Amino acid sequence: MTDVDLTGVPLMKSPARMILAAGCAIGLLSMPTAAWSAETPKPTPKPTAKPAPKAKPVDCAKVKCIALTFDDGPGKYADKLLDTLKKYDAKATFFLEGQYVKARPAFAKRMVTEGHDIGNHSYSHPNFTQVSLETIREELKKTQDLVKKVTGKAPTTIRPPYGLLDDDVKTVAAEMKLPIVLWNGGSRDWATKNEKAIYDEVLKNAKRDGVILMHDWVEQTVTVMPKLVAALKKQGYHLVAVSSLPGAKSLKPAAIYPAGAAEDKDLSSDSPTGDPGDFAESPTDGS
Repeated sequence: MTDVDLTGVPLMKSPARMILAAGCAIGLLSMPTAAWSAETPKPTPKPTAKPAPKAKPVDCAKVKCIALTFDDGPGKYADKLLDTLKKYDAKATFFLEGQYVKARPAFAKRMVTEGHDIGNHSYSHPNFTQVSLETIREELKKTQDLVKKVTGKAPTTIRPPYGLLDDDVKTVAAEMKLPIVLWNGGSRDWATKNEKAIYDEVLKNAKRDGVILMHDWVEQTVTVMPKLVAALKKQGYHLVAVSSLPGAKSLKPAAIYPAGAAEDKDLSSDSPTGDPGDFAESPTDGS
């Protein structure tokens, strides 16, 4: 009888056909079992979250900028102020007193961590024009060392208490290789302690590349800040640290910024007079 395949077609029994068939059978038998079974699909890897791109530095030569600066801190409301600045992606400059850095180290550390500028505002806020050169040096150096120890970063500028300075202040600033930063617009927050008055005063004094004096120990300043920041942004301002303003990065030791601020006779009226009643806290309040 003639052999047939499964379809009924007669099979040829030539030697070549028989050798080929035998070879195929051996090959199939020698293949691993996995070749006959369906391969288990591998799970699709989940996409990994990419870190948010860093914000590009603001070029104040091309856009409208303003610098809000806060003296005498870290004040007891500084954490709330930092929350607002973070929410609005705004940067500021904090001129710190050593006594308050010692009382509230966490606030000072957060200022540095969140990318704000840090300046030296003395240790205990004396009038530098009424004390010795050695006292000025001690006040500034003590604060410089303490801020570096607490935050990992030393202050990069000096703002003398009340904005008052003389040749002795310039001498110490030159020794420490730090420029002096004053201001050209105020808020008078320490005097009015009124939200509307602070808001109106800042908007009145706002100008391109302006440096505004404020205080983070004034509760009304911190409370009105969301409204104020929104208003400044609506007017086209980018809120930046002083170091981002034109010319600020190239300041030499003991140089005074903004230009002409030292000759401004109205400058001292923006700052507390030195009467203890002007200040809302002691070094341990709220710590």
